[in-house]
Amino acid sequence: MSKRPEMLLPDNWPCYYSKAKGITVWDLDGNSYQDVGYHGIGACVLGYGDDDVDNAVIDAIKCGSTSILNSPQEVELAELLVDLHPWADMARFSRSGGEAMSIAVRIARSATNRDVVLFCGYHGWHDWYLAANLAQGNDNLSDHLLPGLKAKGVPSHLSGSAVPFHYNDIEEFHRRLSEIGDRLAAVVMEPVRSSDPLPNYLETIADLTKKAGAVLIFDEITSGFRLCPGGAHLHFGVDPDISVFAKSLSNGYPMGAVIGRREVMEAAQDTFVSSTAWTESTGPAASIAAVNKYIENQVQEHQKKAGEEVCEIWTKNANATSELAIDISGIKPLSHLSLKTHESGNPSEQKTFLTQEMLKRGFLATTSFYATSCHDAESLAQYDQAISEVFGHMSDHLKAGTLREALDGPVVHTGFYRLS
Repeated sequence: MSKRPEMLLPDNWPCYYSKAKGITVWDLDGNSYQDVGYHGIGACVLGYGDDDVDNAVIDAIKCGSTSILNSPQEVELAELLVDLHPWADMARFSRSGGEAMSIAVRIARSATNRDVVLFCGYHGWHDWYLAANLAQGNDNLSDHLLPGLKAKGVPSHLSGSAVPFHYNDIEEFHRRLSEIGDRLAAVVMEPVRSSDPLPNYLETIADLTKKAGAVLIFDEITSGFRLCPGGAHLHFGVDPDISVFAKSLSNGYPMGAVIGRREVMEAAQDTFVSSTAWTESTGPAASIAAVNKYIENQVQEHQKKAGEEVCEIWTKNANATSELAIDISGIKPLSHLSLKTHESGNPSEQKTFLTQEMLKRGFLATTSFYATSCHDAESLAQYDQAISEVFGHMSDHLKAGTLREALDGPVVHTGFYRLS
């Protein structure tokens, strides 16, 4: 869904690519674009087609990517992740973030012999998560990144097994704990997303979860390897019982990891989580190369600097117009731009216009910026010039009340909706 053209620029977004390298993407017609937007939905912090990661994968393929025996790379990767996270003892691997989250929740339920999951944020498409929307007329997930999700196909008896809470609202968390009581198996959340945690927020969550006898799971699929080598929770100094990684762990190759404390992770032996694909070697090989390069080059510093520059570009060019008002949120490597409602337009129309006009100037860009080590001064200077032009034109259309007429197609979708 995240790559669906309707979520970016309906009817006009280039759907397929022929090549991707650094921050450049070529479509099937040979047109090239600079990706100063989602950049592989946050998967490639080293840029597209990183040579070191690709070469590690090629070496693994040359040796046969799978066999009846296990890949030694999975042991090396487990040791690397546990070294980065001193609180953790063991690792399990998957090949995607969503299934890694399902593994983590299964382990937590097995370890506690309980069913209910208290969660905050977006955590994938599996039954345990979508169960939050099973109640009649309920849209619990609308405040967790994806409005419009239906629980079709999710067994009805899972109703009440997934309960949401809102980030930085500790009073609501207290109420949810009281309501769930001794049925709570796990608390699942991202340590950071659109805003930093309030003072002592994560510490309080960890303490209350432990007192409830539940498992604290930090979803680091998006936040991992942005603020420091490893998980963002290391940056904030709060340790979970389980942490989950994917995306940037392997710089675009299919890979997911679940790491955790021994007393919790050993519960995996009492349930069933398994896949033939989890023992192939290319995912771990890519991850080892990507993580080591991230550490050696201290990529988080470059990501932070690039994010700061993009936020300055947004602010400077919005302030230079007469009509635009913006908000900026997110950690710097994952910055998000909100275009405020204007009397002669709306945010969705403004976002559509921004994406449309940036595409005409050779950029895959929207209202989010996912920083990579390949976003350099030259590319951001070109982005600055393009944003200046587009913000200026948008301001003119807003002032004249002609923004909708300036769109070349439908307005961008804002949630999960069927195509037909």
